[in-house]
Amino acid sequence: MLPVDDLPETLLDLAVPHEDINELTSLAARFTAEPELGDLLEEAVRALVEDIGSIGVRREPPALPEGMGDLERWFPVFTAVAALPYTKAYHRERGIPQDVSRRTLADLGRHIALHHRRYGIGGLAAPHWLRLHVRGEIYQLGRLQFQRSELGQRTGRAVRAAGFDAGPGDLCLNLHIPDCNGPLTPRACTDSIARARTFFARHFPEERHRVAVCHSWLLDEQLRDHLPQDSNILRFQGLFRSAYKDDEPADREPVGFVFGDPELPLGDLPQRTTVQRAVTQHLLRGGHWYRGHGWFAL
Repeated sequence: MLPVDDLPETLLDLAVPHEDINELTSLAARFTAEPELGDLLEEAVRALVEDIGSIGVRREPPALPEGMGDLERWFPVFTAVAALPYTKAYHRERGIPQDVSRRTLADLGRHIALHHRRYGIGGLAAPHWLRLHVRGEIYQLGRLQFQRSELGQRTGRAVRAAGFDAGPGDLCLNLHIPDCNGPLTPRACTDSIARARTFFARHFPEERHRVAVCHSWLLDEQLRDHLPQDSNILRFQGLFRSAYKDDEPADREPVGFVFGDPELPLGDLPQRTTVQRAVTQHLLRGGHWYRGHGWFAL
């Protein structure tokens, strides 16, 4: 099931860091040498791609046995690679352009790089996130990612209250802002949103996405007190209507995204950039950050 002979090229196409290629290629041999591991990988792939293309399906992967060593932290990567034929077939069926497919799936390598940044070794810190890519639920369209999703209760009620023909459970596009992809400029965001309107209408014509939503610390209104009015983040906020306010602190989210590790001690956070200073000084003063929840009509 794994493309053993072509594995290095496959990994490079997925933007896997060069420093990890040899280790992954070496570990891949275990799936052939140890049949029980090969069976486990097949089971994981079946659970991942069953009902591929469906929205919101979450099947738990099989439990991993003890004693797998380094293979344990790499197992989700091998699962994603082994599932690639199913993903690519689904993309072909939907007519997804090859460049969109390639850039979407290359998010695997980005997340491995983030694992390096946080832990000093390769792996996936949030393997569940890559399920969206493999199952055809999320696509990289320029600077932003767009996930085929459904409106939650609170956001859906806010959309309906604003007079739009959509509400809880209706289809929407969940907008995500991947880091390590350059500045979040208004031009880049406008281009991504325009591409999303065309992309989903063309490749998912049976789905009607009336609104886009976003749930992120970048929509915390407190940022207006810390950033210049012409900052990219505040202009990004300006795209959205507020759906509701969260009262549960989410300090780990900005620390993780801005500094690479949500567990970093507050006193060790650097303050070299405007955003770093904003996040750190607010926390040092005893404040908290919250996830904002916004939407706009498509």
